[in-house]
Formats: sequence, structure tokens, C-alpha cells
Amino acid sequence: MPEVGDTGLIDFASVLNAEQYEAVTAPFGPALVLAGAGSGKTRTLTYRVAWLLSQGVKPSDILLLTFTNKAAREMLGRVEELTGVPARYFWGGTFHHIGQRFIRLFGTSVGIGKNFNIIDADDAESLLGQVIQDTDREFLKHKDNPKTRVVMSIVSYARNTCRPVGEVISDKYDYFEEVSGQIQQFAKLYQAKKLEQQVADYDDLLEYWLKILESDEQAAYYASQRFTQILVDEYQDTNMLQSRIIDRIGTHHRIMAVGDDAQCIYTWRGADFDNIMTFPDRHPGTRIFKIETNYRSTPEILRFANRVLDCQPDGIGFRKELKAFRAANIHPYFIQAIDTRQQAQFVAQRIDYLVENRGMNYRDIAVLYRAHYQAMDLQVELSKRRVPYQITSGVRFFEQAHIRDLVAQVRFAVNPEDSTAFQRFTCLLPKMGPKTALKILELAKDLSHKQKKSVLDVLNQDAILKKVPELGREEWPSLVQTLRDIASNAASEPKQPEAAVKIAVEGWYGDYIREAYENWMQRKDDLESLIGFAARFDSMAEMLAQLVLLNSETSDRSIERSEDCVRLTTVHQAKGLEFPAVFVIGLADGQFPIKRAVEEGNVEEERRLFYVAVTRAMDELYMVFPIISVQAGPMTRSEPSRFIREVPPTCFETVAMHQHRY
Repeated sequence: MPEVGDTGLIDFASVLNAEQYEAVTAPFGPALVLAGAGSGKTRTLTYRVAWLLSQGVKPSDILLLTFTNKAAREMLGRVEELTGVPARYFWGGTFHHIGQRFIRLFGTSVGIGKNFNIIDADDAESLLGQVIQDTDREFLKHKDNPKTRVVMSIVSYARNTCRPVGEVISDKYDYFEEVSGQIQQFAKLYQAKKLEQQVADYDDLLEYWLKILESDEQAAYYASQRFTQILVDEYQDTNMLQSRIIDRIGTHHRIMAVGDDAQCIYTWRGADFDNIMTFPDRHPGTRIFKIETNYRSTPEILRFANRVLDCQPDGIGFRKELKAFRAANIHPYFIQAIDTRQQAQFVAQRIDYLVENRGMNYRDIAVLYRAHYQAMDLQVELSKRRVPYQITSGVRFFEQAHIRDLVAQVRFAVNPEDSTAFQRFTCLLPKMGPKTALKILELAKDLSHKQKKSVLDVLNQDAILKKVPELGREEWPSLVQTLRDIASNAASEPKQPEAAVKIAVEGWYGDYIREAYENWMQRKDDLESLIGFAARFDSMAEMLAQLVLLNSETSDRSIERSEDCVRLTTVHQAKGLEFPAVFVIGLADGQFPIKRAVEEGNVEEERRLFYVAVTRAMDELYMVFPIISVQAGPMTRSEPSRFIREVPPTCFETVAMHQHRY
């Protein structure tokens, strides 16, 4: 292991500004770092790790928790570059990644073995659907009952907020009150089914982690003694489960929570605004550091953003004032368009101008909106003008069907108890349905038990083959042989995930896709890229965990920066990004803030969302208001967003479309 003494050569005072330096060198103990937009949060966290090493803290004693795999890789990569300490010596990663590692160490105390599989969202939904069908075959047929995906959302929200399912239904889904008891029953049976199969969904990775910490004294002691320094990124996005996990591990109170209450925009999916606001109450002696120097935006943009936050009611949020590092530029513009079509025309024309006359690339420009429908006319207009654009949505690489089909085969080969995985790939065979697949697997388990052989070793016996639909029997031997080859490789020493995936790609499924898809060559290229991905890991469990966890990230960041296209995205998906020029469209009351948020009393979260939107802009900010709305039928005249009306008019320049004064 490298010496960490080299960190003593870092002159922290000279490479950090005064605000960052104070936070980075804070004494051991609870600290809340309020890092404003564009203030160098990642830099602060990275140098905090380096400073801890310089104080004699061992890398293995530091726990770094983030919300995305990308953030974890970036953070640990910078630490390694700065200190020379390899990233693998730290316990760092997403909550779910660290959770699955911890569960593999101590999960037996809550009934989950170390070789459990993680199932992705689709497979979890499929398993829940099976539970519902087995419990009440008529439930999903009734038009007034929630479908499986909705039931899953209800249960997941309850789990992440640490609330009873019935309470969540009463509070957020009162129109399902009549079937509340059944939904609660489904939730319990679903949990039991996962334990039986030794699989875990995303929420389990947090729930089991917390359950272990609260019920297993040995595990709790290990965690608190092992992780003497805890760093949490984007703390404002933590839900109740995550907050309780951090508090339970950090009973020593040596926690540095880094975040920005003004960018808490995910409470609708379980993030708890109170976590960051009450952190000092839960950790006595907390020192609060404010990092307010912004390196991203111009003074004019920051002045506008600061006034947006000034309009928060008293008692909501910590008070901050972003300060500009950059030189002055133009004021933000507030553009009044007649309707969404004229709004689209303005945005498209201005994009052309920025590219042709200001020397910008298309990738330097983003159009942000509150909801996807608000960009419909803009998409039409950009297409007419042949302006390249990319909508930040769609199917991510690891969510594609052929990727998931292949991963299911590897999952089952490693853990033959995983019936959900078995169903997924066997149902690709002609005339094979989920029920038939389960019957075949149950028969295989019985034969396995009686003959004292593995499940994979009996799958090719005549008794099994007779149960396979006739049209699928020809492919069955090839499928079974591929599974056995994968399992044989996975059990070898040293374990080689790369070779196992290569076997899967070149085996039965490689032939299947050639017959099933017109674009099979592109799909084969995708599958082969998994071989290189697998080469990064030393164990099958870790590789499978990462394949699934990559799907859990809240934003699609897969678009390469080299692609020269305008980015069209909701504000939620734009968080963490920055662009020289930003357009925020649909700034009418009822659109931003969106009507349902106003009706539900969530205006302050909408304000924070607007703040996130405007602070994505580096040089130029255009806010567009369509006066006429036809969203709900007849034309109606809209009012400008209250978030614009509340800001002093001296903070922006108002332009009507006919004035042409940009």
C-alpha cells in the first residue's frame, strides 16, 4: 500500500479558497458543509479526504457515500490522483453499492446469505406481479385497482421513507384506500418471496443494511469502529433510510455532510428536506460551513439566483449568498412570447444566432423545462431547422432487453435459486410462458434434491426436457450447456467474470439474437462490450451488483460530450450539469411552478427547482414565458411564473418578441 505521507506536501491554503480551506481542515467532529451551486463541492470533498490522510487517518477508515456511480468514480479518481492512494483502499461508492457490500458481510443475521443476487426494477416488478397473481388472481383484472407497477411504487416509497404502507396509501394514494389491506399483504408476501429466493431489490440494500445495524450489535460495532470518518455527498438528497444508516454508523459523530438545501428537489421520490435542516440537532456540536464563491456563473446570473432564494419564507432553508468569481456579463433575459410556438421559434432562432455569431457549439446550449410535454413545439421547430438536439431520456444501455436477457443467464448460473432470472431467459423460447418456466424450475429443484446434484446438472435430463414446449426443445440443450459453462467458470479459481460473460455471449444467446432481431449485429456489439466491462471486476458478485446498480441512477448521463447537439431536458435531469447558454421555457404559473405542486402545497420545492435551473447557466440565461396556453383545451391567458414576478425587475431584462432587443 502506498505511503500517505505525500499529502503533507499539499499546501491546502494555497490551492483552496478561504471558505473551502476552512471546511477541508475542520476538526474531527460533526460538520455540515453548505456548498452552493458551482462552488467546488467535489474539490472540497476531495481535499477533505487528502487532509484526513495527512492527519494520519487510514484510507480504510474513511467511508465516502455518493448518489451515483459516476460521482463515486470521479471523487475517488481525483483522490487517487491527488494523494497517490488507490481508490480501492477506500470504502467509497453509492449508498446501494456500499449497502450490498455490508450485507454480504453480515446479512446472515437478517436471513440473507452472502451470495444473494440483486434484481433490477423490472425483475422486481415481475416478482411482485407473480405474488399478486398467486394471492388474488382477480386483483389486477379490476379496472379500479392499481397495476403492479403502481403497487411497487407505493411499497417502495413507504420503505424509503420508513413509513407503513397503509399510512402512505392514506396520505398519497387515498383513492386506493379500499384495497389498502390487500396491498399491505402483497408487500409482506413479496418480501418473503425475495428471502425465499435469496434475491434483493434496490430498496432491500438499504433496508437490510439498516436492519443489520439496528439488530446486530457486532455488525453495528464493526461499522462504527471501522469507519472513523464519514463523508456524505449531496446530503440534501438523502431519504429517511439513508439518514438513519448514516446516523447509526456515525454514533461517534465524525460525519461531514456536504450538500445544498437550496437544491433539494427530490422529495417526491422520498428525499427528506428535514434531514439536512435537522442535522445539527441530531449531531450536537455540528459546525456549519458555507461555501458561497461560485466559479460557474456570471455576477448577473448569480444576482438573479440569490433573489430567487430571498423569497423563501422565513425558517425554510439556510441563508446563503452566492458570490461571483467571474467578471460581469449581460443580464438574464425574460422573453415574453405569444404562445408555445412563438416560444419555440425564439429559442430556435437564438440557438442559431449563438452558434453562428457567438462561436458556441450546439453542445454548449441546454433547454430546460418542468415537464417533457412543454418541449413538444420546440422539438418540431428544431427539427424543421435541422438543429441537432438530444432529449435526455430514453432507454439506457444497461436497461436494454438484450443486455438484461444475458445478465439474467449469468445471474441464474451463479445462483440457481433466482427464479425471476430463470423466467426471463427461458421465456424467450417458443411457447414458453412464466408458469411453465416456474414448473420446470421446481421440477429441477426436486430432482436436484433427490439425486444430490446441482440444479444445473439436472436441467438436461429427459424428465425436464419433456416439460419444455415442443418448439423450444431443440434449443434447450444449447441453453443448458451455456448455463453450465458459465457456472463452471464462475466457480473456478481465480474467478474470471470476463470469461463467464464471454461464454454467455458466444453461447446459446448469441445464436438466439441472430434469429430474433433484424439488427442482431448491433446487439451483438452491445453484448460484446459487456465482456470488457466484466474485466474490471474480480468477482461475479461484484460484477452482477454493478450491472444492476447502474440502472438505479436517477439521471441519464450517457450522452457523450463530444456529440454536438443541443440538450433538451427536464430540470430534474439537468441537476449537476452546466452550460454556457441556458433557456428555461414554460415560465407561466401552472407550468413552472407546475399546477399540481401548487395544489399540493409544494411551492417551495418548485422554487428550489427553479433555482437549480437558473444556476445551470454559465454565461447567458434566457427565461421564456408563453402568454397564451392551449394545454387543457381552449386558449387561456397565463400569468408569468411567480418566481419571476417575485424577483426585482432590475435583476433581468424583459423583452417582448416584437422588440428584437437581445
